[in-house]
Parts: sequence; structure tokens; C-alpha cells
Amino acid sequence: MATPERIPADSDTAHIQGLDASMVALSFVDNAGITRVKAVPKQRLGPAARYGVGVSPCFETFAFDDLMAVGRYLGGPDGDLRLIPDLSRLTELACQPGWAWAPTDKYTQDGSRFVACQRHFAARQTAAARAAGLRLAMAFETEWAVGRADDVDGFTPAIDGPAYGLVRLGQVADYAADLVAALERQGIAVAQFHPEYALGQLELSVEPSTPVAAADDAVLVRHTIRQVSARHGMRALLAPCIEPDGAGSGAHLHLSVTDDDGPLFAGGDGPHGIRPIGAAFLAGVLRELPALVAVGAGNPASFLRLAPSRWAGVWQCWGRETREAGLRFVTGVRGTEGWAANAEIKCFDATGNPYLIVGSVIAAGLAGVAERLRLPAEITGDPANFDAEARMMADVHRLPTTPAEAADHLAASEVLADAMGVELHDALLTVRRAEAQRYADASAEELVALTRRRF
Repeated sequence: MATPERIPADSDTAHIQGLDASMVALSFVDNAGITRVKAVPKQRLGPAARYGVGVSPCFETFAFDDLMAVGRYLGGPDGDLRLIPDLSRLTELACQPGWAWAPTDKYTQDGSRFVACQRHFAARQTAAARAAGLRLAMAFETEWAVGRADDVDGFTPAIDGPAYGLVRLGQVADYAADLVAALERQGIAVAQFHPEYALGQLELSVEPSTPVAAADDAVLVRHTIRQVSARHGMRALLAPCIEPDGAGSGAHLHLSVTDDDGPLFAGGDGPHGIRPIGAAFLAGVLRELPALVAVGAGNPASFLRLAPSRWAGVWQCWGRETREAGLRFVTGVRGTEGWAANAEIKCFDATGNPYLIVGSVIAAGLAGVAERLRLPAEITGDPANFDAEARMMADVHRLPTTPAEAADHLAASEVLADAMGVELHDALLTVRRAEAQRYADASAEELVALTRRRF
């Protein structure tokens, strides 16, 4: 994806022609993972694409609870930014008739690109990978729970039955068909839908795309899930935890990397066919996992989900199809035409800004390639069942267990600080530390109540 470095720029308004929608939602995702929005009538979309729509930079340091902190560089009541919609992603919303949607990039009022634009951070890292001869494909899995819409204070599951069960699927058959049809009409290719493990929980996977497009897809998929759920008399909950003692919902990121010689995770002489550059990329991601938790699962409620023996990926290690590892290597079916492996980062959830997630993962992987890191030995089984000596021998460590600890790892990550730039890195750190401090003494029940309907 290429976007202009300055505004006003000549905008290709051909995408607007024939648009049936009368209103257009223009979205951006803040550092707390909340998708914020401005909207314009269709007839104002052309000027918006050329001159932008105003938005306060205070959102850069908004926490998930809508309370604002002030960082070293960003926050406070001063200034203004311009949101420029990416008309190449302009999409009529089948899930919200009469409306269209487009993601936005942020610019300053003098026309220069805003230094802390999260979407452009993802685009910059994608370009850095291309400059290194690497191309990435990514996709987010989406997990959510459906509750009864008439339960306004708590969570009453709208469906029941066994985990992954056909009984549960039968109860949402029409809903699932409507949801997938809406996504397909919106240009999202759905790979799989199934009932999940937790109460009222479902999961949907989409086909991979480029990193920025994958983050755009995540925003659109989540909005579509919420809207279609409401039409079916249900409330979709994408928060990481909706029951203090239950398994939560994640937003796992799948990725694959190729170069001019083909896939980096297949066809080589490393473990499971990983080529040396692919191993170095994964080693870079693995090294930065503690800091990446703050990016992709740094909300206080995220740590209710990040518990051992729940397949949440709370250990800094990797393994083939090992669902307790933070980094799961997925080989797929060997020997099939077009076979290629991918990696899954399991610790992320929907409280992470998807643009920051994809950009940070790329930055971590590129650092591993630049430093020629070596992938440590893989693990099998559940590290929670290892004794302390076995974990030490395997060099397996628990990922952060509190938002403050995760924020400290983010603060210490030179890789992510350099990739983000001081303004964006500090703004994200400001948000995560403000949330950690504000809710340090909150009970699990309080955290669930605070976040259940925020995402």
C-alpha cells in the first residue's frame, strides 16, 4: 500500500462513483485498541479525501475507558489532525445498509504526514520488509462470544451446547450464513467459521493479505460481527475476558514470509523445513514477544485471559502445533500442491491496535534477520507441567503477567522504539502505563465489567 506523503494530494475519486451509500464511516484505531470514527455524507467524501476530516490528537493518549493521559510528546487539548480516507479500501457495508466505510491515515494541518500514524507505521514496516527482499502475508483470527441483547448488565450466552459442537453450530446457522455473506459482499474472503470452546464463543478466519490490508480487514470484520449480531438479537463481545474464571477470546495473528526464492517457512533444511532467513525472522519475533504483549494484549483485562493451560500462548517459546507456546509453527499438510507453512502468534487479543500489531511483528522479525538470530530449540507439551529446572534448561519463560510488566518490556525494547519512532512509542507506552496504574487494584470482576462491551 502506498499513500501520499503530503496533503492535499490528487485523489482518485473513481471509487466514489456508483456508491449507493449516503453516509461514509471513516475509522482509525487508537493506541488502546478502540476503533474511533468520524462520518461524512457521500457528497463530502471527495473533499474529505483531498483535505481530510479534522480530529484531535488527544486520541493518541486515550485509554480504553476514554480517559486521557498526557505523554512526553502527545496528549492534551491542543492541535488538530486531518484524517484522509484510503479510497482504495472504500467498502459499501452490507452489515449496515446505507453506509460505506474507509480506513484513514493521519496528517497534520500543514499537510505533512503525522509522525505517530499507526496505519502508516504498518505501511512503513511493510516497505522495510520489501526493501529487505521479503514479502509478508498476514491474517487475524477473530474470536467472540454472543450474548443475549436483553442482558444489559452482564453476560447471558445466546447459545449453548458442547464446545466445537454441531449442536452449537445449529443454533447459529442462519446467523453464520448471514455473517459470512455480509463479509463476502464487503470483499472479505472467509476461510472458516466454527463454534469455539468458551461459553457462547465463535471463531472466524479470513484469507491472508498484505499486512496493512490484514489490519484493515480486522477492523471491518469486527464491525460486521457486531452489526450482524445485533440484527439477530444478540450482542457480540470481543473483549479478552467476559467471565473472570473462563477462557477468553483472542485475536491470533497468522503470518508467512516469502522472498524471491519462495516461502521462508518451507523447503529449507532447518526444523520443519524452515529456511535460515525464516528462522531468523521467527527468532526476532520470539525475542520481542514480552514487549509485543504490550502492543497486542496490554489491556488490564487481557491478563485474565493470559493464563497457563488455556491455549492462550503465555510462554516465550515456539513449537510445531504447540498451542501453549506463544509462537506456534503451523506446517499444514505436507506434500500438497502449493503447500506452505505459517506461524501463529497466540497471545494477542482484540484490545491491540491491529496496525501496531502487524507493524511491530514485522519490525521484530526484520531485526532478527538483520542480526542473524538463531531460533532456539522447539518445545512440546505444556510448559506449565515442566518443573523449574526443565523450563530453565529449555530456556522457556513466562510472558508478562501484568500490564505494568508488559509496559516495562515495551519501554525497554530498542527494536520497537526505533521502528515506531519516539512519538508513537511514547504514546503507546503512556496509554498502557496509565491503564495499568488506574486499574492496578481492580478485581477480575471489575475488569470484566469495564471492558466487556468496549471492543
